[in-house]
Amino acid sequence: MTPESTTQIEAPVRLLLVDDQALLRHSLRIAIDREPDLTVVGEAGTGAEAIRTAQELRPDLVLMDIRMPDGDGIHATEKITGTPDLAHTRVLVLSMFEIDDHVYGALRAGASGFLLKDARPDQLIDAIRRVHHGESLFAPAILMNLVEHFLDHHAPGAPREVERLTARETEVLTLVGRGLSNDEIARELTVSHNTVKTHISSLLSKLGARDRAQLVITAYEQQLVAPTIRGPKN
Repeated sequence: MTPESTTQIEAPVRLLLVDDQALLRHSLRIAIDREPDLTVVGEAGTGAEAIRTAQELRPDLVLMDIRMPDGDGIHATEKITGTPDLAHTRVLVLSMFEIDDHVYGALRAGASGFLLKDARPDQLIDAIRRVHHGESLFAPAILMNLVEHFLDHHAPGAPREVERLTARETEVLTLVGRGLSNDEIARELTVSHNTVKTHISSLLSKLGARDRAQLVITAYEQQLVAPTIRGPKN
């Protein structure tokens, strides 16, 4: 058997597009389907339709709008991520709005990321790939607003789940909360990419988190994100 015959070709990431605007869904389909590793397998225009279609098609990733008729995107996200048969399906929220309650609601519902609709096509494609591979993804403005929301509304003294973590795991969790990717965390801590992945897996297990996005929530809830990140980076 030749080396070529043993090489496994990874199947394209299967996406479900959910938005009440047909024109936007069409534009997204064009941008996504031109990528060889991505393919759109279905569309939905309402929250209820998104739930039904996701259960039928079992996509790898759902690109989800927030404001729609017949059930909003947050409710649809909660139903999809809470369905055992869709345990592998991740949700990336795509919205015109960066309202704190929407972001937090989407994350609590199980979304793995939140991107604004004014993102460039290349940013959207990168976000899809990162979320599919287990990373959380937030537009910078959204991440800053979310951090400020927690700094303003969550008082110190909450039960500290992080006390069960090692010092290094706490460092990693803090950097995850700041929105850094695995590669960025590896550079920040001067460790290998695989070491970061090991720490992330340990954090998911110890904190009972479904995915990386829930680690972000925990980092905010446990006051691990420093107030100094409120300002823009130079």
